[in-house]
Amino acid sequence: MSRVVHFEIPVTDVEAAKEFYSQVFGWTMTRWGEEPNVYWLITTGEPGTPGIDGGFYTPQGELKGTVNTIDVANLDEMIAKILACGGEIVIPKGPVPGVGWLAYAKDPGGAVFGMMQTDPNATM
Repeated sequence: MSRVVHFEIPVTDVEAAKEFYSQVFGWTMTRWGEEPNVYWLITTGEPGTPGIDGGFYTPQGELKGTVNTIDVANLDEMIAKILACGGEIVIPKGPVPGVGWLAYAKDPGGAVFGMMQTDPNATM
């Protein structure tokens, strides 16, 4: 069974978002990547405690709201299932170097979600 393993919050002002979520929830943020592909990882708790971590992203195209990412064993198979079941792919499969393969999809009702296939050998 595939599980939600990551969330993403859309932000247009990273510094303000970092300040807000840090003060309200005690979350910590860590910069990951280099310009122009900087991403901010969010740590929501101590390892081994219930919950998931996430990140901030810049809204673009179909990605405008909070997005949950689901761990999948085979991204290509899941993309085919989504298309066969009336969904669509809004951002095609691409590498997250050293992490895995990521794609974003939309269900028939319009909800957008991500899918990640872990692969430490994923490269551009």
